[in-house]
Amino acid sequence: MELGAFSISLAVSDINTSKAFYEKLGFIEFGGDISQNWLIMKNTETVIGLFQGMFEGNILTFNPGWDQNAKDLDSFTDVRDLQEQLKNQGIALISEVEESSQGPGSFMLADPDGNMILVDQHR
Repeated sequence: MELGAFSISLAVSDINTSKAFYEKLGFIEFGGDISQNWLIMKNTETVIGLFQGMFEGNILTFNPGWDQNAKDLDSFTDVRDLQEQLKNQGIALISEVEESSQGPGSFMLADPDGNMILVDQHR
């Protein structure tokens, strides 16, 4: 099962403070809009998202169709196919993508310890 690019989405209390902290760890701004309280940062192949006031807790995020540089992959497993594979294995989903839709879509699940996982396809 290929889930796509991986990042961790961090719920932060002060995006400017968090940005400054992660810059000290060698992360650079990669995307997002700090004026809208979200920012994507990168250190080599490691990607983190900083999100202020958008959700509670941290989320493991996978992006089908993208590599670690947010570049489109020629071939990838569609989010709806991933969802079907997981459901066929008996994994309960918290939210689902509409099965008859096409293009962008997402679904969420939690691991056995309650860690949230987002599978978010942008194309």
